[in-house]
Amino acid sequence: MTNVYFHPEVARDIRESVVWYESQAKGLGGDFINELESAYAAIAELPGVWPQFGNGFRRYILTRFPFAVIYRQSKEKIYVVAVMHQSRKPGYWLNRIAE
Repeated sequence: MTNVYFHPEVARDIRESVVWYESQAKGLGGDFINELESAYAAIAELPGVWPQFGNGFRRYILTRFPFAVIYRQSKEKIYVVAVMHQSRKPGYWLNRIAE
């Protein structure tokens, strides 16, 4: 299994969404986190399976929430550059340079 690393701004992507989901229904933010953790495990297990998205990136689409995990794969690691809402601010993450 390949190690997963995160761009520093990913924490903010997630935090803002968790706060919003928790304001909608108690426990929904936790459900969002659980689905993200499952996504990271799936990506780490089979990083090349998810479709290409842009130049050198891949996209894992969450099932329950309208988000996608955008990442870049190398031989040594997986680098997540965004947890992107699929309807808001497309491409906002493009200025995040993957290592």
